[in-house]
Amino acid sequence: MIKLLKILTLIGMAIVVFGLALCSKASFILLITLSNEGTKTIPDNQKPVVLLCIACALITSSVLLFIKSIWKACYKTSKLPSKATLAAVIIMDILVSGGIAILTIVAMPHLDIVTNVTILNSVAVLSAFLQVITQCTAKERNRFVVPPITAFLLLLLGTALFLYLYITKNPNDTKMLIWVGLAVGSAFLVSLNWWENYCRLICQHTGAVALKNLCRDVSRCRNVLQIISCLVRVAVTASVVGAYVPLAGMDWDIVTAIPSRETRIIAITIGVQLISSVLCHWFALLACKMHALRRCFILPLYLASLAVMALFVIPVIVYYQDYRTSLNGTLAINFTGYCNGVVDGRNGTLTGSVFPHLVLDVTHTLCFLDMSKIMDIGMLTGSAVSWWLGLVLATLHLWYLSVHRIMRTQDLFIRRLYEGAFIEQSLLLNTRFDVQTRGRRKDRWRFETAMVYLCATMWHETSDEMMNIIISIFRLDRYRPKREKNLKDFTFEAHIYFDDAFKQVEGSHGRHLNDYAKTLVEILAEVYAIFTNINENFFSKKQQIPDQTVIRTPYGGRLVLTMPHGNNIVVHFKDKELIRHKKRWSQIMYLYYLLGWKLMTKYYKRWQKGEAEMELKAEVKTEKHNTYLLALDGDTDFQPSAVMLLIDRLKMYPTVGAACGRIHPTGSGPAVWFQKFEYAISHWLQKTAEHVIGCVLCSPGCFSLFRAEALMDDNVMKRYATKSTEASHYVQYDQGEDRWLCTLLLKQGWRVEYNAASDAYTNAPEDFKELYNQRRRWGPSTLANVVDLLGATSVISKKNPSMSKPFMFYQLFAITSAILAPATICLMIAGSLSFMLGLDASWALVLAIIPPAIYLILCFKLKADTQITIAGIMSVIYAFLMLVVTMSIVGSMIKDRTILTPSSIFVVAMAIIYVITALMHPQEVQLVFHGFLYIICIPSAYLLLTIYSMVNMNNVSWGTRETKPAPGAAQTTTTPQTRTEKAKSTFRRLFCWAKCCKKSNQYTEGRRVIVSEENLMPEPAESEPQPINTIVDDTGLPDEEEKQAEPTYLPAQCWVTQLQNAATDMQLQEDHLDKEEEDFWIELQKKYLEPLADDKEKQKKVANDLRELRNKINFAFFIMNAMWLAATFTLQIFGSSVFIRFPKVDFNLNSTGTDVQVEPIGFMFIIGFATSVLIQFIAMLYHRIYTLVHYVAFMDTEPRSQQPLNEELYYEDKKIDTASSVDYVSEAYSDEWSDDDDDDEYEDYPATMYSRNYDGGTMV
Repeated sequence: MIKLLKILTLIGMAIVVFGLALCSKASFILLITLSNEGTKTIPDNQKPVVLLCIACALITSSVLLFIKSIWKACYKTSKLPSKATLAAVIIMDILVSGGIAILTIVAMPHLDIVTNVTILNSVAVLSAFLQVITQCTAKERNRFVVPPITAFLLLLLGTALFLYLYITKNPNDTKMLIWVGLAVGSAFLVSLNWWENYCRLICQHTGAVALKNLCRDVSRCRNVLQIISCLVRVAVTASVVGAYVPLAGMDWDIVTAIPSRETRIIAITIGVQLISSVLCHWFALLACKMHALRRCFILPLYLASLAVMALFVIPVIVYYQDYRTSLNGTLAINFTGYCNGVVDGRNGTLTGSVFPHLVLDVTHTLCFLDMSKIMDIGMLTGSAVSWWLGLVLATLHLWYLSVHRIMRTQDLFIRRLYEGAFIEQSLLLNTRFDVQTRGRRKDRWRFETAMVYLCATMWHETSDEMMNIIISIFRLDRYRPKREKNLKDFTFEAHIYFDDAFKQVEGSHGRHLNDYAKTLVEILAEVYAIFTNINENFFSKKQQIPDQTVIRTPYGGRLVLTMPHGNNIVVHFKDKELIRHKKRWSQIMYLYYLLGWKLMTKYYKRWQKGEAEMELKAEVKTEKHNTYLLALDGDTDFQPSAVMLLIDRLKMYPTVGAACGRIHPTGSGPAVWFQKFEYAISHWLQKTAEHVIGCVLCSPGCFSLFRAEALMDDNVMKRYATKSTEASHYVQYDQGEDRWLCTLLLKQGWRVEYNAASDAYTNAPEDFKELYNQRRRWGPSTLANVVDLLGATSVISKKNPSMSKPFMFYQLFAITSAILAPATICLMIAGSLSFMLGLDASWALVLAIIPPAIYLILCFKLKADTQITIAGIMSVIYAFLMLVVTMSIVGSMIKDRTILTPSSIFVVAMAIIYVITALMHPQEVQLVFHGFLYIICIPSAYLLLTIYSMVNMNNVSWGTRETKPAPGAAQTTTTPQTRTEKAKSTFRRLFCWAKCCKKSNQYTEGRRVIVSEENLMPEPAESEPQPINTIVDDTGLPDEEEKQAEPTYLPAQCWVTQLQNAATDMQLQEDHLDKEEEDFWIELQKKYLEPLADDKEKQKKVANDLRELRNKINFAFFIMNAMWLAATFTLQIFGSSVFIRFPKVDFNLNSTGTDVQVEPIGFMFIIGFATSVLIQFIAMLYHRIYTLVHYVAFMDTEPRSQQPLNEELYYEDKKIDTASSVDYVSEAYSDEWSDDDDDDEYEDYPATMYSRNYDGGTMV
């Protein structure tokens, strides 16, 4: 299926590019033909209109580029060029635009159709010549110079044959000599268009300082120069056409008095030309980004000229032969007689079909030559073939060009505009040229090997959830083996940070791993065995797991496991008594360890040894740019292709600081079904709209790729490590840590992107209570972060090009809609009550407000669990009411006998948009069936849940996975210890540590601990107590079962010995940290990660502050909703005097003579919301095309695995389905972002980067 999709996409792309190039070229040549003096489809006095259309075709690309450049200049800093650069660019544009205008407006209308089709190929003459110079000046062996030399000679030969044919035909025709001379000279001027393509290489190999400065300045000031260039081109083209018309004896007055038939012919022709040219340019870019340069770009453009030639010449031959056949031999006639008698002797009045007249007009252009003479035909054919072969050889280097998937436009093409007069030549010659040799292909876009750190945080995941992520990591190990030398696009290392992994066990003097941590170790061993023996025969001997390493650390412990293909998994077991716990602090822990210690320390050591600081700075900058962190949750399931698609985003676009994929919630039950549709809609529409028109605001922490350079930017890591001290910090920093991190990146100017083809799967809350607790965290934190961004709009819009003011206005409307959602739901319910019970609209509104108002009061008085219980009961009632609402909308349409009411139009339009959106995601179209559940749950999700989350925003507990202690764990106690007890506890731990260290030394000397290997298979699941999620099930094991399951620990046993004895499938050898790394951890813990003291007074103060913050925010939040409802209520009291009236029509769209009355506030809100959804829908369509391009490019470039990985693995007789396919349909990148020169956005890093300060703002 995937291969078929790729083949169909490539075939379709090739056909589209070829067809659009054919339409563009044929329509333009047709305009040239219509402007010929002897053609009769358009009378001679109306020729200025055709010439004006030709000029429009020439300047359209300049106008579009001018608009685009002005848009960028408004939202991005543009640098001004030097006077010398400005003068050089203006002179070049005058010459090029003048040459194009003279060639197409003055010269070509007087030439034959064959010459007009092929003379445009001669614009490659200077490109071929400069290729020869570039290849010769390059210090490369086996220079690839034969094709450009041959191309140059063939192009000169074609020009010589053309000149000889026309000059010798009638040497006394002075006008023809002038037109021929203008054609040859202007074609040479047009060939100057791509000077920059070769000058940059010439100056590189010759050391021409002036030329090098010119190229650098042109690249640096691209946007300003494009604005000036467009203005110059438009002015020159307008001057040429404006001067030529009176000089040729024509009058401009006829422009306003053209007959309708001629107007229609000209309008259709120029319309086809303009639209096909724009689309051809766009689809040609997509073909290159799709990594289909040869199949869908070069070959279709080569064939376009030949097809245009056939399209014009074949009808001429057919009509000529048909006419000779119609004479039945009664009259011998040659081509000259045919021209004199039929072509030129016809009536000039248009009658019947236009096509025969167009064919005769094309024939007229050949009448100047005597097509009955073999000599003339040979000369004409020779010049055409020479020009075409010259173009092919001049662009032969494109076949050897290495193109990466979703390559930036600026890296592939020199100029940002196309030439409407010769679309295929401009696309081929505009492609960047690089020095080619016979022995190899030179790749100018060579990427450094990226380093990807997979960083997962765990706490109370179940064994199935742990299995998902471990299988995904091992799958990636198999996909990118570390020992495979050919796959060097990236290497990776996986790190798992396990929160609160230790417990205190009665009867043992040391800390021990809890059952969750031990379950993870068992799963690691199990999955290791599966992937080691996955391709072995059934009767073959099972391979043993190699010895792995366990290390004591200042924060707890570390397990280092080398996977079968050489990549490492490092499990960091955190002891909350030694280091700060919870997810954000785990993230800070790995940020400073991986980026501060592993990335920077080696350069600091080299700097201490005396290496050059500037060289080290350059290396650091490169490594930071090519180091990525993949943030994962402990239950994320993903495919290697999903990671590769995110890596593509960061590799290709330097200003992208983070990229996220499509998150799919997994699980079963109504709560999960609701979330599946909710996630789908938010990704299909909201995230795609953010990506296209601005920037994604939140990259979810369960599956997001971050650039190290962005994380190490000023005010990112350092600010992210800020300890919450104010009430608002607890809401913004700790409740939505992933959104806050993205907020910091956006404020520093980094872009966050969304890739719809990168799929990841994560467990969703299956319980109503757990879902409400999760959204209780997300709602207030989202509101806080968006308000934070909106408050700094003026600063952010200047620093971040993606966060423009129009986009921030879009976000303002979105957040306003979210705030007013409760009031909007009340209005919707009031409308249904009014329709169902026949109540007055005002009384229906009062009745709709009473239940949520009562629930709001109860939420301030009752416990959270009771609030959720009440919300569940009300949700069921509201679900039935939503059925009535849905039926009331249909009923109102039937009762009023019209669908053209605002509410009806809105509902129907939304349904159509959602259905089309689902169809654009064929692999997820089944999620539409969950839409019904989503609709009836709208009051619960947007009314009750909003009230619950806002009232309980002072509750900063996590709310999910907060389980009771695992079976066998000692119950925590709040009884304070005396000083004597604390001292005894300390001595006991020291004694345990000493004994374990002694045992470790004996182990390293050869006395290994003997581990039973009788059974290599894992123990049955019943023998190991599983973690219990009390949010899902509050019933635990009976006391007798807990006692049986509790393991017995020796008094002197520590966690290392415990783990060594428990790991029956693999032997664990104890190792130790380097002294420097140990000092780093101690320093980091003291500065950022020291466990928070249990300060009761401070906790009480924070609780009071949170309540005060809650009260302030809730007052503002609900008073806005109350004002919205009060305004609506007041308008309803005034009645029809303030309502907006619309004429009422029936189902046949006939006016009924009555009006539909709509209150103005609700109508404006519906208009605003509908506009927002329409923007999202258009953005989705655009995004889907680029996603398809990216995925097809990925499938076409990614090397195939020699041994396919099994898609199903089995664990304890239960099949575990790995995340299988990705969404193949539909993004590459918005060219509105990528066409700027990103190199200028990098700044030099401060010299303090080598100081031993691991803060994000000074070290990096």
